Amino acid sequence: MAFANENGKILEFLELVGRLKHVKRTGWVLCDIEDCESIAGHMYRMGMMTFLLTDKNNTTHLDVFRCLKIALVHDLAECIVGDLTPHCGVTPEEKHRREDEAMKKIAELTGFAGDRMYELYKEYENQTTPEAKFAKDLDRYDMILQAFEYEKREKAPRKLQEFFTATEGKFNHPFIQSLVEELYKQREDFENTCVVNGHI
Repeated sequence: MAFANENGKILEFLELVGRLKHVKRTGWVLCDIEDCESIAGHMYRMGMMTFLLTDKNNTTHLDVFRCLKIALVHDLAECIVGDLTPHCGVTPEEKHRREDEAMKKIAELTGFAGDRMYELYKEYENQTTPEAKFAKDLDRYDMILQAFEYEKREKAPRKLQEFFTATEGKFNHPFIQSLVEELYKQREDFENTCVVNGHI
């Protein structure tokens, strides 16, 4: 009977996580981006980026598997509280309180696994390890990469400049810094092409 009750809680957890597949990222919704990404899509690509760490570019010897786990957990609370941004009228303190409460609820549903997820979430929130700092770089990089993809799709260079401005100078890991540099170069080329073709 206890086993059945435990499985019931796991099912509830999985249903909560499933919400992330359908909740759109608030920043894109506020910018009137049609068919924008979900929270789960954002977390998935962050997770995939951890596979790009190699002996050559992982100069700080990050624990790659830990980076992956943090990437997959960092926005998990949003399955309960939603994607809260500074534009939502919620203070950073209140946002943190709501997300922490949500993560505790999630942890209660999954026992030891939940405890581990909660620890990873706190590690990310408090930026206490190199892996958490790297995940923050991934979070910011995925955001500007997505912004650039929307600009290209809509042939609207610099439409989403606010996301680039918000992250400028905030990338720390050398590998991510090199990807940012390449992204900026491609974005400039895209803008120049749009000028030549009369899109702006």
